[in-house]
Amino acid sequence: MGPRSLAASAVIGAAAVWSAPAAAPIVPAVARALLIPTRLARGRGIALTFDDGPHAQGTPAVLDALDRAGATATFFLVGEQVERRKALAAEIVAAGHEVGVHGYRHRLHLLRTPHAFADDIERAAAVIDEAIGRDAVSYRPPYGVFSLASLELTRARGLRPMLWSRWGRDWEARRTPEAIAWLAASGLTAGDVVLLHDADHYSSDGSWRRTAAALPAIVELVEALGEPFVSVTQST
Repeated sequence: MGPRSLAASAVIGAAAVWSAPAAAPIVPAVARALLIPTRLARGRGIALTFDDGPHAQGTPAVLDALDRAGATATFFLVGEQVERRKALAAEIVAAGHEVGVHGYRHRLHLLRTPHAFADDIERAAAVIDEAIGRDAVSYRPPYGVFSLASLELTRARGLRPMLWSRWGRDWEARRTPEAIAWLAASGLTAGDVVLLHDADHYSSDGSWRRTAAALPAIVELVEALGEPFVSVTQST
């Protein structure tokens, strides 16, 4: 193998290492190998989680649906959205729900340098912690994709990485509330973490409406299991 081939192999190898965590949301073995939780640690309860908020209409609609069901959830908030709606972020906590960090900008980690990511996570945590009056303890990356550097920096920042085991694909324009509920909650088992969205800032317009409409059916399916609704850290 010549020098050029060796150099190319080195670049390919480095890229593979850098992007290795990216498969974790869809390849459970990768998540396990990297110790990225996709399920609740104690395997008890169901965790409903909502990404991309807060949203002026979507977050209140989801909060209302959860309140009617008496359900606890976790909201992974985006710092730039919290800056626009600090009172709404505080309302999530006041309603008894947990808040996690979803970055300051909703950007793919694989395209960010370690320095840029470190700045982003610090800025996000500062904005979110100030708005909710406490320290958030969990972190979910945009699109569920970590780079190796961002995973290490998340842990170094004292935040717990968290992915999911089920999703409703509610960001897609073609998804109906019925399809969201079926995909998210049919076949649920104790310990599942369900990914949903209370905002459409980074997805199809009005997607939060379909999520809110799907929640009663999702709640019904969870209740049929006899499992409690918990936050992502309640069972850790």
